Amino acid sequence: MATNTEGVEQQATQYLTFVLRDEGFAIEIGKVREVLDVTTLTRIPRMPDYLSGVINLRGSVVPVMDLGQKLGMGPISHTKNTCIMIVELEVEGAMVEMGVLTDSVQMVLDLQAEEIEAVPRMGTNLNTEFIKGMGRQGEDKFLIILDIDRVLASEGEAALRGEMVPSVTETQEAARADAGAA
Repeated sequence: MATNTEGVEQQATQYLTFVLRDEGFAIEIGKVREVLDVTTLTRIPRMPDYLSGVINLRGSVVPVMDLGQKLGMGPISHTKNTCIMIVELEVEGAMVEMGVLTDSVQMVLDLQAEEIEAVPRMGTNLNTEFIKGMGRQGEDKFLIILDIDRVLASEGEAALRGEMVPSVTETQEAARADAGAA
């Protein structure tokens, strides 16, 4: 903890930093449950392009999405550094786990309030509600601090209702419908 000149303590917030398509991002460390190497992803028919599939996490089915693609940055190219961050969202009072594919995870970083700039105004047509701020990293570099709850809000609600992971019957029906259409 740092102390400012008036003797009032300021507390730094910890962020997990990661890379998406050569850009630096961060989310509050308290939202991240764990970081995993990429494992086998089971693709689900008729899911949005940004949904990479589901994984088995100690017996639980956890949806995994390509965060870069979700943010409109294009699909991930898997490398040895690609990983899955398991994040926890609070949706309608319940905790929901989701996996997020990133190009690489960097480090845990402490940022003081004065090191975080407000989100710049970028015009009325651009939605920046999912950005909490811009964290200063050195003299001329910024980290985009994401509000992961807002980025994944609709997916978290769908996962809570069981809509992201269809039942076996729904999956079989979708596969038959796709086969019949071909």
